[in-house]
Amino acid sequence: MDRLDKSRRSWNMGRIKGKNTAPEIQVRSLLHGLGFRFRLHNQTLPGKPDIVLRRHATVIFVHGCFWHRHHNCKLCYTPKSNVEFWREKFNRNVERDRKSYAELTKAGWRVIVVWECELSDIPRLSTRLRRLLSHQKM
Repeated sequence: MDRLDKSRRSWNMGRIKGKNTAPEIQVRSLLHGLGFRFRLHNQTLPGKPDIVLRRHATVIFVHGCFWHRHHNCKLCYTPKSNVEFWREKFNRNVERDRKSYAELTKAGWRVIVVWECELSDIPRLSTRLRRLLSHQKM
């Protein structure tokens, strides 16, 4: 049973942002500190990647573990109410992500996904991104 009435729940859900989220801003700051320059939210690319590094032919998606179903993550839980709705919603999200990644890869882009939970260990994420991006041609 949901603790909130329908209108309050709708209001809460409407406040969830799709871009310029706190995790995304953290990743952008990290990349900038590592010396990488990028563009944001390219509407013409499949999936509208959060970060586009054209010079490296790489796109980065900063995903929330809950919304994009990070496997074996404690932040990836399923609400106890309206379970069928959530299951369908999550399945659509995952399928849309999978399709976007495939289209980008086919078009010659390298796809990197940064999960929300990875931001709890910035040094490790920094090392991972530096390693992944340093092997790209400039």
